[in-house]
Amino acid sequence: MPLSMVPAGENSIIKKVGGREDTRKFLENLGFVAGSAVTVISRSGGNVIVNIKDSRVAIGTDMANRIIV
Repeated sequence: MPLSMVPAGENSIIKKVGGREDTRKFLENLGFVAGSAVTVISRSGGNVIVNIKDSRVAIGTDMANRIIV
């Protein structure tokens, strides 16, 4: 299921990061790699706020749709 569909407060493990090469590299640099744990904190104005590798990151819903958990 895409990260954008995960309910707030739920822990998940990233299975795959899709999209174009530059998009995947951008998400990798933020810590979104297969096998990483991610927790959705909240949704706000089209953004998904997540906790990944002890950091809070806000990404757009379109980016969150490319992250499969």
